Amino acid sequence: MEIRKVPAAAGAEWLLGAFRLLRKSPMGFGLLALVYAGLSFVLILSMQSAPAVGGALQLIFFIIGPLLIAGMIFAAHEVDEGREASPAHLLAAIRTGRAGRVISTLLPQVAVLLVCLALLYVIVGEANVEKLLELSVKLQTEAQTKGAIDPNLMTAMIEELPLGRLFLWIVAVFAIGIGAIFFTLTIVPDMMFTEVRLVEAMKRSYRACTQNVLALLLFLIMGFVVMIAFSVGLGIFGALAGMVGGDKAMLFVNSLGNGVFVAFLAGAMYFAWKQMLGDGPTATLVEETSGVAM
Repeated sequence: MEIRKVPAAAGAEWLLGAFRLLRKSPMGFGLLALVYAGLSFVLILSMQSAPAVGGALQLIFFIIGPLLIAGMIFAAHEVDEGREASPAHLLAAIRTGRAGRVISTLLPQVAVLLVCLALLYVIVGEANVEKLLELSVKLQTEAQTKGAIDPNLMTAMIEELPLGRLFLWIVAVFAIGIGAIFFTLTIVPDMMFTEVRLVEAMKRSYRACTQNVLALLLFLIMGFVVMIAFSVGLGIFGALAGMVGGDKAMLFVNSLGNGVFVAFLAGAMYFAWKQMLGDGPTATLVEETSGVAM
């Protein structure tokens, strides 16, 4: 399949397309978000009540995360084709034998994480990293014991840190994150709807993004604006839920909102793939196999 050149405005179309999909199947995507929220909610509660169990569940959620995103992308494809989204779509990668290749998308994520951690030690220094960890523990303890963090204590602790080096590290992490998007934007839909594997999908994503840099930049800028607006709205609804039903209600509303936003991003990724790489009929995605392909 050839990589198509799209106009800069296409970056906005990917986001608008995702909005249209949510409007076409609000109940379907609502159920998808509800499943995602339920899993996230259980994970957070487990980490609060039983850290050991929560840690194990966090690892499991990390592994199945790409499968959930792949399922939402498949749901986006179904709605785009005139059908309804369904919670069963979350198992699409497993039903079609693509689970292994989808889970393999964790490899570049882990690689990026390791690079960022290595840069943290190189730029900030091991001693300062230890100070940063101690600061996190102290602030967490302060919040748990007193219900709030003393601003004076926080200021005193922060002044001990090398803020200039931390800022430099944050800039480096931001640059790495932007670079990673070039390699990963379309890999999940590409592996769901075609027969390519991880390395080839990353190459195709990179070539598609480099050939459509203006569209990608517009997508990132507008996506950031949408994320900020969504976060503000979710914060308000979460606070209202907390006032009515307590902390757990606020936590669940936030989890549900995050599920909706993940579904929205999945739709945007689908349209980015469709415009730059998709070429009409996609690979057969009916329940053809039950195996796990890499």
